[in-house]
Amino acid sequence: MHSSRRTKKIFISHSAQDRTFVLRLMRVLERHRVRYWYSAEQIRGAQEWHDEIGRALTECDWFLVVLTSAAVRSLWVKRELFFALNEKRYHRRIIPLLRKPCQYGELSWTLRQFEFVDFTGDFEVACQRLLQIWGIDYQPESAAARVPNKKRKKAH
Repeated sequence: MHSSRRTKKIFISHSAQDRTFVLRLMRVLERHRVRYWYSAEQIRGAQEWHDEIGRALTECDWFLVVLTSAAVRSLWVKRELFFALNEKRYHRRIIPLLRKPCQYGELSWTLRQFEFVDFTGDFEVACQRLLQIWGIDYQPESAAARVPNKKRKKAH
């Protein structure tokens, strides 16, 4: 189990190829009021990627790494994970999310020691398990939230 469950802000490390999955995960985090840092959302225009990622890594207190073959090949994911592994504040606060079966040991041999959340199966079950790490009860998206908001006619 992870120490000190409260989250201040979560850093999401991922390959750009896994953007669709990360966007879906972000919606769940938002619905549960979990703050996160996601590169495509927080880096605007000509900002320096390196500096912005470094700043985010120093302000977050939990680290999620989305594991796929693309992530294993990503130099940025490797750099971000290496930073987190060497920062005291991330001790017992790194959570690998297994999105697709891959050779994650090539990213870091240390990943085998962490508690994984398996997203290769049911997304909802995996989200429930992830949120439990922080002591948050999973609330499934209601059927009403899935339907686009249509304008209703007012009754006169």
